[in-house]
Amino acid sequence: MENLSTYFILFITYSFLGWVVEVINCSIVEKKVVNRGFLISPICPIYGCGAILITLVLTNYRDDWFVVFCMAVILCGLLEYFTSWIMEKLFHARWWDYSHNKFNINGRVCLETMIPFGILGLVIIYVLNPFFYNLLSYIPSNVSNIISLLLFIILIADMIISCNVISKVTSTVKKVAAQNKKDDTYEITAKARELLKSNWKGRRLLDAFPNIETIKEKVKKVANDTAEKAAEKVKKVASDTAEKAKKVASDTADKGKKAVEISKKAIEKGKEVANKKIEINKKNKKDD
Repeated sequence: MENLSTYFILFITYSFLGWVVEVINCSIVEKKVVNRGFLISPICPIYGCGAILITLVLTNYRDDWFVVFCMAVILCGLLEYFTSWIMEKLFHARWWDYSHNKFNINGRVCLETMIPFGILGLVIIYVLNPFFYNLLSYIPSNVSNIISLLLFIILIADMIISCNVISKVTSTVKKVAAQNKKDDTYEITAKARELLKSNWKGRRLLDAFPNIETIKEKVKKVANDTAEKAAEKVKKVASDTAEKAKKVASDTADKGKKAVEISKKAIEKGKEVANKKIEINKKNKKDD
């Protein structure tokens, strides 16, 4: 049974590795170096939480890699979903959004990110954990406790500073929203971004999350997208209806033409029959 300091050091280690992965991935996408992460320190705690969760829950299932893979997908998917939900409720902002990805759930998680969680679970259980446990076994317990305490103090200080900055942004958003009777969502977001740019921590958050949106902005975008989709649907239905009406009119016209032609033929036939009858009558009179 590992002690608390070992798990905490593992948490920080995996949080750092997660930050490295995020920085590399986002830097490639943005084509510039992006210091990813919510905190000042080079860590992404959600990765550390996921790794510890996998370690605590899935170590007993290491004899079956498929179970480890599937449960890692579920555990990390749930962790990411509820982390997104909690941060949204706390700070009234979306820090990541998968709405445009296929097979997403409320834009918080998607299949594209959940499958790598399963692979990550396998790497943690079968490769990284044995390596780190072996490495930490060489560190005396008293030294491990001191390292854990120092890292914990740094983490708490970092979280206080970061949350303080975001709480100022949240209060600014509420203040601007209360003053703005027209409910100009974009002005509210602009004010929030302006406040973030006013200090180095805020600028770092904007650099790490360039697509951050206030909830009001997100709601307005969703409403606009829904309205556009509805308009497109109405337009398509109207177009289809017009095409059907045109086809029906064309079919009716064709049937009308055919009816006229039949009528003409009937009249011609009637005339022919009448003429024959007249000729027969004339012939009968001559014979008489």
